[in-house]
Amino acid sequence: MYDLIVIGGGPGGYEAAAHAGRMGKKVALIEKDRLGGACLNAGCIPAKTFLRSSKLFRECGEAARYGVRVGSVEFDLPAVVERKNRIVATLGKGVQGMLKRAGVEVIAAHATLVSRNAVQAGAERYEAANILIATGSRPATPPMPGIRSEGVLDSDTVFAITRVPETVAIIGGGYIGLEFACFFQEAGARVSVYEMLPRIAAGCDGEISTRLLQILSRKGVEFHLSSKVLGIEQGTLHYQGTDGVASSASADAILNAAGRAPVVDGLGLEGVGVDFSPAGIRTSDRGKTNIPGVWACGDCTGRRMLAHAATREGIAAVNNMFGTKDRIRYNAIPAVIYTHPEVASVGRTEEELQAEGIEYKKSVAPMGVAGRFLIENEGGTGMVKVLAGARYGEILGVHAIGDASSEFIVAAAAMIETEMCVSDVSGIVFPHPTVSEALREAILGVH
Repeated sequence: MYDLIVIGGGPGGYEAAAHAGRMGKKVALIEKDRLGGACLNAGCIPAKTFLRSSKLFRECGEAARYGVRVGSVEFDLPAVVERKNRIVATLGKGVQGMLKRAGVEVIAAHATLVSRNAVQAGAERYEAANILIATGSRPATPPMPGIRSEGVLDSDTVFAITRVPETVAIIGGGYIGLEFACFFQEAGARVSVYEMLPRIAAGCDGEISTRLLQILSRKGVEFHLSSKVLGIEQGTLHYQGTDGVASSASADAILNAAGRAPVVDGLGLEGVGVDFSPAGIRTSDRGKTNIPGVWACGDCTGRRMLAHAATREGIAAVNNMFGTKDRIRYNAIPAVIYTHPEVASVGRTEEELQAEGIEYKKSVAPMGVAGRFLIENEGGTGMVKVLAGARYGEILGVHAIGDASSEFIVAAAAMIETEMCVSDVSGIVFPHPTVSEALREAILGVH
């Protein structure tokens, strides 16, 4: 009898299992594929490895701006893939080591719930006082002809490509599609993005989304907004544009980047009575499902499909199941789009505040107020936007576009988590010169 069985070895699952193991609990983690989940093996880490290489390739072409002369430069995609594989393997060993040190038993099998305290994994049945479901997500497949045809890539299979296509058509203008659009464009491809909504990065603050669209368009990425993809046939993408007219475009590679879908099928959830839908397993802000002893975290809940959100949810669930009260403040979970420039945000957007009828003050500071940003981004642009309560000045949202914003957004998240006001920030010292000084200027600009 285990204290906890975790189903799924992604960031939510393995961090929760290790946390419980360090508490002295008897823990088993069941994973049918590779430890690390989508984030490590086919998501966050591979994508950022690709983007680092494409950014360096672009920077070599811009080196003269910094007084550096560079000769002939070649983008070696097989070498990029090999480096990605090496990094993934190194981090994978790190996950294995962490679980071993925490005393977690790892079982390689497909698991299904038998009851609220029993799991079937392969030919074996295991029992536990608590079961944490952390099965993650898979690439979403929109209902369109040809989306599953050979040659259509998705956010899992794209990392195995061996050459940079001359032309790439990307279905979806969310964070996955935008990051790959940035990668392929910097690596030398002509990129077109087809998004059914009238804007890209739909979850972002509107002002930031508009700025990102302008910057990526100037770089050469072609956007087709309010465009519905009708189907794919032999390297040709058929779509309906804003004018309602059906059109088509051919590409050497087509990438389905229409998001990810929670993995909730084949787990036995129905038999146990767990409340779920294709949108995910329903949970509280403490990680509980409707069934006592059954918990869930990460992408399978469909709440915040981010690795760090999964980790926080998993740890909160473990704390609660073993007697330590904890809850997730979803409004304080930051998010990043790793395009060039980066986009980072936390808290409410201006559109959300307006829809909720919350009175607020707004301040915007250009990234260029920070000397470090000017030093490292010749000709670059960006901004930090701060939204604060109109009466007390509590920080409600921070939204930034500009490289290095991913590194300082955690400071804004801490401010929202601890319910800081603008007046509280005046006593915080920001190191100089850092790009984070743009955040300080934006916050102190709220009047």
